[in-house]
Amino acid sequence: MQDDIAEQKKMIRKQCRQTRQNLSEPFRTFASQQICNKIENLQAFQKASVVLTYMPIKAEVDLRPLLDGFPHITWVLPRILPEPEHSLVFHIYDPNLLVYHPFGMAEPSRHLPLIAPGEIHLALVPGLAYDRQGWRLGYGGGYYDRFLQDFAGISLGVVYEALFLDNLPRGHYDIPVNGVVTELSFYATSAQSSASGPS
Repeated sequence: MQDDIAEQKKMIRKQCRQTRQNLSEPFRTFASQQICNKIENLQAFQKASVVLTYMPIKAEVDLRPLLDGFPHITWVLPRILPEPEHSLVFHIYDPNLLVYHPFGMAEPSRHLPLIAPGEIHLALVPGLAYDRQGWRLGYGGGYYDRFLQDFAGISLGVVYEALFLDNLPRGHYDIPVNGVVTELSFYATSAQSSASGPS
C-alpha cells in the first residue's frame, strides 16, 4: 500500500513540477506578492511574534517581501541536519549569514542562534502542491512532516492556485497543515485552528 502511494506521489510530483515550471516568472512574482498580502491579513500572522519561513527554490512561492516588510517579527529559517539525524533545526534569520545547501536552497549559518520548535508561533510551509484537506506534496525527504508531527503552533501551506488540488495521496507519516494560502484565497482545512482565519 505504501509502495503504491509512493509511486502515485512520484507521478504527481513530476506533473506538478511541470505545471509550476510552466508558470511565467512575471506571474510567479505577482502571485507571490498576492500570497504575501493575504498572509499579512491573517490573524495567525498578526498575532505571531516568531514565524518560520523559508528561502525559495525551484520557482517556489517567494515570501521574502514579508521579511522585509515586518522586521519586528523574529523570523526563523530551517536548516537540514545531515545523516543520520535527517531532520530540521531552526535558526534566527540573518540575511548576511546565509549558506547554500547542496539541494540548492539558502540556509541559515549553523553559527546563528537556535530556536526551539516550541518557540515558533506560525510556520509558513513550502510545498510542491497542497490539497483542500491540507495534505502536502513535498520533494520526498519528509523533513517537514517530521517537524509538523509535534508542532503545537499554526501551520500554513503556501502554494500557487494552479497547484492547489482536490486530493493528494497521503501516507502514514504525512501531516496536514492548518490552512493553505494561494494568490486567490485563504483556505481553511480539516486541520484548521480558529486562529488561522482572516482578521
